[in-house]
Amino acid sequence: MSGLGLALLIAVAGGIGAAARYAIDSALTAILKPRFPWGIMLVNLTGSFALGYLTGLALDSDIARIISVGLLGGYTTFSTASIDSVRLVLAKRYWAALLNGPGMLVASVALAVTGIVLARG
Repeated sequence: MSGLGLALLIAVAGGIGAAARYAIDSALTAILKPRFPWGIMLVNLTGSFALGYLTGLALDSDIARIISVGLLGGYTTFSTASIDSVRLVLAKRYWAALLNGPGMLVASVALAVTGIVLARG
């Protein structure tokens, strides 16, 4: 596939991933009315697992790039998680900030490894 065609497909997939992130986060916030950002936590954990699994399959194709860079790149969001952690600190909710920041990082890495291991069988 040409560079421009691939870039356009990655951009479309990124938009789909971002829309999915927004829908999941909004739905969980509406349902749970949480004092903790469960939606973004769920998005980042499932995205980490999915990217780990895709990586474990060792696919080197345009489809793999569209899914990993585009869809999952748009779906997961470190910047939103970082802002959520800062908001929790500003609200003096230190344990929640610790769970959200470093906790999500550790859990995301663990799920990425799990995805790779499962994909490799």
